[in-house]
Amino acid sequence: MARPRKPLLSTDRIVETARMLVDTEGLAAVSTRRLAAELGVSGPSLYNHFRTKDEILEAVADSVSAQIDLTMFEDGREWRTALHDWAVSYRAALRDHPNIVPVLAQGPGRRPAGLRVADAVYGAMVAAGWPPAQATSIGALMRYFIMGSALGSFAGGFVDDASAYDPADYPHLGQAHLLAEQQEKIDERAFDTGLTALLDGLAVQHGQLS
Repeated sequence: MARPRKPLLSTDRIVETARMLVDTEGLAAVSTRRLAAELGVSGPSLYNHFRTKDEILEAVADSVSAQIDLTMFEDGREWRTALHDWAVSYRAALRDHPNIVPVLAQGPGRRPAGLRVADAVYGAMVAAGWPPAQATSIGALMRYFIMGSALGSFAGGFVDDASAYDPADYPHLGQAHLLAEQQEKIDERAFDTGLTALLDGLAVQHGQLS
């Protein structure tokens, strides 16, 4: 019997399938048994590529990190502009794959794409004149802010029922029931406001460097 032209299983195919499960059903949906069923293979065959479920989730997280644009740190953009453009790209990747954020939040560890992100940001800040310790803090600060914005929606946390916000109890939330229907617009504006404030503050600090 002729061998198939393409292997039935590959690392990329496993990661892509696991990412799809995480995106649609959450982290708890990923198991070697479920993945094997989705891929149409036997469970043990997965172990030729990954030893554990955690390794698979690490690979999924790294595949999302690989979607983050880093060209702004290579094409001569001024450090503030580069940070802004990188933050927007970073958030876009997390917004498309929010369920993997808890894994990403643990840090890059040994993940190649995650380490390339950290290396690019740190290197660009040092090249822009930031002391190494402050460059490290900037990378951490931006990561906290971007990941926090991807973990949940502020506007989506309110219900569209006006009776839930009795003026007698919440005198300033009379329009809160309207927030949910404008969720994307409000969350985008909040991210832009916070990012501008962060970068303005960093610009002041950068100007004070001697």
